[in-house]
Amino acid sequence: MYIKEDNKYQISQGDIFQNFEYVRWAKLVNGDLEVDSIKIPFFIVLTQSCDLEQDFEDRNKLKSEKRDKYIQSILVCPAYIAESLRYGNHLKKFDLIMESYNSKTWPNIRENNNPRYHFLGKNNELKLPTLVIDFKQYYTIPTHIFYEIYKKHYLGALKPLFREDLSHRFAFYLSRIGLPMVKKEGVESKNVKVEHK
Repeated sequence: MYIKEDNKYQISQGDIFQNFEYVRWAKLVNGDLEVDSIKIPFFIVLTQSCDLEQDFEDRNKLKSEKRDKYIQSILVCPAYIAESLRYGNHLKKFDLIMESYNSKTWPNIRENNNPRYHFLGKNNELKLPTLVIDFKQYYTIPTHIFYEIYKKHYLGALKPLFREDLSHRFAFYLSRIGLPMVKKEGVESKNVKVEHK
């Protein structure tokens, strides 16, 4: 399921990273720079490999050459320690109470039958705990910044078939559409949209 490249030189889809400080926003307040940052224990790259490969080639061209494959940022999803997510305390440090999952609902996440989450088994060789990716939360990291620090945070990667599965599941989750409630004959209905979890 996992691989690790010892001589990593390029960021790819399915790469897994750890212990990254992500700057969400920075602003000047009374002449001082205030930075809003969070620590992401684990995250996985979701930007398509072909785009990352073409971007990498463009970054190594001369400035005078055409560089239309250049991408500004890389899409990533946080991955939470499974037990922490199961009991709804994975975002406790942000004062967010999250849903917990019991013995009936947890297997749907563990077996990747819940479209919002993607389960990743542990790997002792990579020192990777059991993780769950939450597709509802994602970030972008400026590509040039990512390339400055990625070697320090790189753990390993999903093998091609597993990263393709992850990519399809993420795309499916983002493409879902909330439909209005359908009015049945003789029954009043509220104009409410279906919520996707």
